Amino acid sequence: MTIVDERPAVDAGTLVSAELRDTLAADVRAKYDHITADMARRGVGQMLAFVAASAASAKPLSPSPLVDDFWHAFVLRTKAYADFCHEAFGKFVHHQPGFLDRQEHGGGKGLRARTVEAIHAAGYLLDPEFWPELDIADCSQCHANCHNSPKHATDKAD
Repeated sequence: MTIVDERPAVDAGTLVSAELRDTLAADVRAKYDHITADMARRGVGQMLAFVAASAASAKPLSPSPLVDDFWHAFVLRTKAYADFCHEAFGKFVHHQPGFLDRQEHGGGKGLRARTVEAIHAAGYLLDPEFWPELDIADCSQCHANCHNSPKHATDKAD
């Protein structure tokens, strides 16, 4: 008989102090007035779950646009972010936006699905409100060579 030990998922927001979590939530709320206090608190947790999953993944992962906003808030607090990465993972988790090869990484939906699976496998809570594009998107992140991206190569007749 095989016994499966299913542990409850953990709120990754607990990876940082309550003070830092509140500071990051306040930073995001100051920039985006539509974000409620509860959503900001949950968003910090989703961002930390993403960063933790990224630190453990051998393959690239991609945040949702909303989770990316929270990651930007943390990255801008450079010392706190660097200290967190080194204490939690023993290495720095870089924010490297850019276009990933669709064939190699499965496009946006495949990449985002891998991200969500990695967060789940790492044992963190997943809040679907922060990953809505799993049902609709087919991109990896904003301005990553999309048709309306400033980086998109267009055919221009001179």
